[in-house]
Amino acid sequence: MKNQMFYTGIPTQVVGPLYFAEMRYLNKTESSIELDAPLTTYETTLFHSVGRGAKISRLAKTLTTTVLSDMMTRSILFEARSAHEAHQVLLDVQSKKDFFQEQVVSKQSNYAHLKQIDGKIVGNLLYIRLGYETGNASGHNMTTFASDKIAEAILALYPTLQYVSVSGNFCTDKKVSSVNSILGRGKHVIAEILIPRDIVEKSLRTTPEKIVDLNIKKNLIGSIASGGLLSANAHYANMLLAFYLATGQDAANIVEGSQGITHCEVRNDDLYFSVSLPNIIVGSVGHGKDALDANKNLESLDVKDAFGAQKLAQIAAALVLCGELSLMAALTNTNELTQSHKRIERKQS
Repeated sequence: MKNQMFYTGIPTQVVGPLYFAEMRYLNKTESSIELDAPLTTYETTLFHSVGRGAKISRLAKTLTTTVLSDMMTRSILFEARSAHEAHQVLLDVQSKKDFFQEQVVSKQSNYAHLKQIDGKIVGNLLYIRLGYETGNASGHNMTTFASDKIAEAILALYPTLQYVSVSGNFCTDKKVSSVNSILGRGKHVIAEILIPRDIVEKSLRTTPEKIVDLNIKKNLIGSIASGGLLSANAHYANMLLAFYLATGQDAANIVEGSQGITHCEVRNDDLYFSVSLPNIIVGSVGHGKDALDANKNLESLDVKDAFGAQKLAQIAAALVLCGELSLMAALTNTNELTQSHKRIERKQS
């Protein structure tokens, strides 16, 4: 039994439809898109909360998502004889980006493309952060395989270096970090919506002013008071985990994925509401996607073309916005959150 494969059933529900006024990819824009999205979670109140946010997207018809960057990273770690040597090597490695792509990366993968080389020097330790485009795959294995070979090439070019690890934690994989928030890892996506006041009052049972005030005092000041790291939101992880599980993603990536900032303001008497997520790590192909349920859900989202992974990331960001907006609205009203949980989860009136 110990080595036997078996499956754990988790409640799954399709929410929506979500209405996108625009989906802005890196190289194209699509308009007027309506789609349903699957969520997989034990927290069944999430279906209702995200569903309420999706309703707002249909009523306002102003939801837009924008992909700012798309790059998976891996950091290789070396030990030099001195900080000066480490610095000289880093500068030279950065000047050879095209060489590493043509002579190393292209021979390991048809899809990985080395786009960026960043570095960090601590004493005589040299951390080299490699950023790759990885097509429709999330790119974990692809970037590791390529980085392993780049490490070999670097050792051949600079024989005085000592190899330490193909992953030096400057990537940073499945950990909260400043570097990921600043430079991004995976897809950096922003979702934003402008909601007329009457929709806020009727459908969310609150006001733009109350949501803005709560965002300042809870998400911004509260996160500072708690020592939050470049992050200010209510519950991004809930929506990301549910969507990652439903679509066959590596769910541990919600650690860095849930790092993001909710920003809102009253704009001409309406509510502008946005979520910024610098670390959405998703793929429409690759490991985990061949599971029956995950593959079925991916097919329903129509993410099999060349832009599939970027579309998935935009759907993820939109789901985060829907759930974040709904929870923030509920929290402006005394007892609304607890009463909703009692009614939905405990079947109490």
